[in-house]
Amino acid sequence: MNIELVITGMTCASCAMRVEKALRKVPGVDSASVNLATEHATVRAQASVPMAALKAAVEKVGYGARAIEDATPQSAGRLPAWWPVAAGAALSLPLVAPMLLQLFGIDLMLPGWLQFVLATPVQFGLGARFYKAGWNAARAGSGNMDLLVALGTSAAYGLSVYLLVRHTGHGMPHLYFEASAAVITLVLLGKWLEGRAKRQTTDAIRALNALRPATARVRRDGIDLDLPVVQVVVGDLVVVRPGEHVAVDGEVSDGRSHVDESLITGESLPVAKSVGDKVTGGSLNGEGLLLVRTLAIGAETLLARITRMVESAQAAKAPIQRSVDRVSAVFVPVVLAIALLTFLVWLGVGSDWERAVVNAVAVLVIACPCALGLATPTAIMVGTGTAARRGILIRDAQALELAHAVTTVVFDKTGTLTVGRPALVAIEPAGGVARDELLRLAAALQTTSEHPLAHAVLDAAHAQRLALPAAHDARALPGRGLEAKVQGDVLALGSSRLLHELGTDADALASHAQRLEAQGRTIAWLVRRRGDGAELLGLLAFGDGVKAEAREAVAHLHGLGIKTLMLTGDNRGSAQAVAQALGIGEWRADVLPADKAAAVRELRAAGAVVAMVGDGINDAPALAAADVGIAMSTGTDVAMETAGITLMRGDPRLVADALDLSRRTVAKIRQGLFWAFAYNVLGIPLAALGLLNPVIAGAAMALSSVSVVTNALLLRRWRSPTQAGAEAVPAEPELTATA
Repeated sequence: MNIELVITGMTCASCAMRVEKALRKVPGVDSASVNLATEHATVRAQASVPMAALKAAVEKVGYGARAIEDATPQSAGRLPAWWPVAAGAALSLPLVAPMLLQLFGIDLMLPGWLQFVLATPVQFGLGARFYKAGWNAARAGSGNMDLLVALGTSAAYGLSVYLLVRHTGHGMPHLYFEASAAVITLVLLGKWLEGRAKRQTTDAIRALNALRPATARVRRDGIDLDLPVVQVVVGDLVVVRPGEHVAVDGEVSDGRSHVDESLITGESLPVAKSVGDKVTGGSLNGEGLLLVRTLAIGAETLLARITRMVESAQAAKAPIQRSVDRVSAVFVPVVLAIALLTFLVWLGVGSDWERAVVNAVAVLVIACPCALGLATPTAIMVGTGTAARRGILIRDAQALELAHAVTTVVFDKTGTLTVGRPALVAIEPAGGVARDELLRLAAALQTTSEHPLAHAVLDAAHAQRLALPAAHDARALPGRGLEAKVQGDVLALGSSRLLHELGTDADALASHAQRLEAQGRTIAWLVRRRGDGAELLGLLAFGDGVKAEAREAVAHLHGLGIKTLMLTGDNRGSAQAVAQALGIGEWRADVLPADKAAAVRELRAAGAVVAMVGDGINDAPALAAADVGIAMSTGTDVAMETAGITLMRGDPRLVADALDLSRRTVAKIRQGLFWAFAYNVLGIPLAALGLLNPVIAGAAMALSSVSVVTNALLLRRWRSPTQAGAEAVPAEPELTATA
């Protein structure tokens, strides 16, 4: 089972690592992951692990923990979050201003005792949080940002008090009260700005949660009742008036309207809805009154599932973060060692101990590991949130990070590159079989199937008002077709592979099949099985239009330097026609589900980083075998559960968008880590050499965290390079059955 906790008191990556270690030591805990940016911990544990044990483990190392459902919003009566910054600035400004004025020859330095009065409440009042957290870290045998700040400012403050007492009545020495007070104030300012920026990274979650209506208007026994959504049950009729949010997932049973699904699917234009169409909870109804039959409520709605997926992705750790964690584990001890070495070296070269202390303080203050801990999770949070608003759901951080390195995209054909609504375009009966009889038997067999070709056959049979006999004992023949008993005979309908397996000769229909396959049609053969043999009854031919967006999607992928490949269970003619229309140079036809997965593994073994795009149950093995599985939400739940990325619209251009956004997100992660390391690589030597004032060091340290988070927030301005959003339309005229 997974347990979610809210962790309080963390300030840097070292804190997150210490909480993780404490949680992992609890008996029954299998794994624990702590996200510094969201301040959440995800614990995978046995059902017998009590919440109290997890809280106690976190509190033992100096942090707070509570169940996520116990988290409450800040009370309106509490002081605003910026008040410590304002108080620190008011007390520190009189200490720092005279130093700045001295640059212009103005001497307004405050008396030493007044500096002491101003700095003391900052050091021990506003700075108490650093002492508390730093002590907890030291007691646990590790270090964190708070320990560095507490040691550095205490050294500056203590040195100033010593000099003030020692020189009482003997002139005014240079004191460092302004350094200790300004550093604490700057750190508090940085944490406040960082907190504001981090809250913006969760905008996507807040936007999704805001879509959930609290009440629904339910029609029961002819009476409309306003009820809390939690009291709505599956099967209820929900009345949705113009301008209202749809409260549940359901099917329109009466009315016509347009529904805005942009925040759920990323579709920019309202979608027309009429009787029989599905609607999603959280979408916004347009001009018409709709009566919706409830199909899913609560945690089972699409909106709830989307929210869980985004939260899960934002809480997860990317693979690159593990390397950062290893660095953070030794970072603080190394900084303490460098600060001590700085102090000793300055003393060793004959400098006074006062200067040695100040330089050591500058080392402690600038070496903050906050930015290291924030670079990856903030970029992941913003990237996944931005993707969700564009109709791209990313299940975990690993999928987002891997997607940037994809070199080959493998497409399924039907429903992915094509419209997925094939029509029956030809009926060719064998000798002695009437066309209507062939269609009637095929349609009876297809009543047991949900395959797109089955719907095309049934539509054609219904259009001719044919009475269909019942089918019994139906079973699927994976990759080949299906069979069932109809009117006492065992009938099988499937591909040419099935025909060959049954040892049946196509006879005079072979030439018709070749002509239709050359036109890109999909052929299905209907046979009657008798003992060990089989009798051919005829063939059915189907056509499927290419999605208009598919051409642009493939072209954009090629523009990104990504190779494309198409795998399909359809015949060679159909596959070749689609591949040529889209500009896909490599394709494979007549591929079984297991062979798709094998083809993906073959590509990976050759060194390619593979993304597989599909929408059906038969694509699930290949989706799982790929480095990154990308599923169309217009397909099956099995495909969506297997894939790392789900596209909320059947628009293949979103594949290129997902890969492009992954590249931008990983670029932001690398930029954040670069700047986080650059601040320390440049700042620590400068501080150790005495070229960095502690106040400047404090400002640089605060700026490092804020700049990393702000840089990640720029991802929110990402725009789709393919301008996804146009509706899919067939690339060829609508096809109809011929009788």
